[in-house]
Amino acid sequence: MYTRPDRKEARIKRHQRIRRKLTGTTERPRLAVYKSLHHIYAQIIDDTAGKTLISASTVDPEVKKKIKGFSGNIASAKLIGKLLAERALAKGVKEVVFDRGGHVYHGRIAALAEAAREGGLEF
Repeated sequence: MYTRPDRKEARIKRHQRIRRKLTGTTERPRLAVYKSLHHIYAQIIDDTAGKTLISASTVDPEVKKKIKGFSGNIASAKLIGKLLAERALAKGVKEVVFDRGGHVYHGRIAALAEAAREGGLEF
């Protein structure tokens, strides 16, 4: 009997495979992205110190005011990317390593990455 593969399990395996090769340093921290059906979260993490330097998500009160209606769309992802880039440049972070979290580089993930690049982050 054919059993359908679990999509969440496959994403987690992809993410573990990516994380084996990808680490954030003090000079070049890691931009980690997570998305759910309704929200998108992004963090800039220094893995050597084990600290989150900057974060932005559609759950932030500042962002909720700007988003009207559903926040799990490409427009919201672009807004998060720009906000994250602004916060990063204010803290002196210019270069990052992109961690897509096992998700395909398409749709909301790609929109967030492009908006962060337009905002001034290099990766």
